[in-house]
Amino acid sequence: MSLPQPVPPSWKDLGKSSNDLLSKDYYYTGTNLEVKTKTSTGVAFRVAGSSDAKSDKIKGELEAKLTDKKHGLVFTQAWTTANALKNTIELENQIATGLKIDLNTTLYPDSKAKSAIINSAYKQSGVHTRTALDIFNGPTFTADAVLGRDGFLLGAEAAYNVQSGLLTKYSTALGYNAPDYSVTLHALNNLKTFTASYYHRVNADVEAGAKAVYDPSKTQGGVALEVGTKAYLDSAAFVKAKISDSGVVAVGYTQALRPGVKASVGLALDTQKLNAADHSGPVHKVGLNLVFES
Repeated sequence: MSLPQPVPPSWKDLGKSSNDLLSKDYYYTGTNLEVKTKTSTGVAFRVAGSSDAKSDKIKGELEAKLTDKKHGLVFTQAWTTANALKNTIELENQIATGLKIDLNTTLYPDSKAKSAIINSAYKQSGVHTRTALDIFNGPTFTADAVLGRDGFLLGAEAAYNVQSGLLTKYSTALGYNAPDYSVTLHALNNLKTFTASYYHRVNADVEAGAKAVYDPSKTQGGVALEVGTKAYLDSAAFVKAKISDSGVVAVGYTQALRPGVKASVGLALDTQKLNAADHSGPVHKVGLNLVFES
């Protein structure tokens, strides 16, 4: 008798460990500030702002989230400095066990631009499926599914434009997840872009990973490669580093200063332009991120 299979990751989370290792916690594009608070009634507030070092533009967002765990309902509303009003309503495990449905809307009052997307996700032992209907864009219907058994993963995604009657996008992926490592292969953009990613938890304090991308439209026939690592210095601090085939080295350091207060600094150096001047903007980048949470 075979053992029950775990729920596999969703399509967007295939290769997530490697992607997070190579993309998260590198704050070198400017200054970021995030403040999170939560009331006794379960309402969570979040204020986030960022200043881009290249454009000097400041962006911000005010968000409120109400969670009703008893009825599986989550309502989120946000207002950005671009004057965008965002609303999300989520309903989980109410219609059926493992089923989640949400509606995401965005409205720009100034330009009257708007969007509305209805998402659904269903997960059970060995299967994880998702659908999305973009009402005002097409409409476009997107569906993906991931099947998993004994660590092996098989996934596919397709998008269909209802108005034109055309299949606008299709992709597929293969992967394998083990307790301490994972490997994922993607064929994206109508099987024109290929990626391979690898993640390894070497021990409790060290992680390593790499990602290769073959995209003829961007790499001119070559393969873009990125390798990175993460090391925990202690229970309150870690450092990350990565290097790409283009010669850009990035370093990120995150420190928990006290409960609810976290600071991160990032640095990116273009090793091929250490002494060069670029009139289009700084060659090397440095940034700061602060998070306050109560």
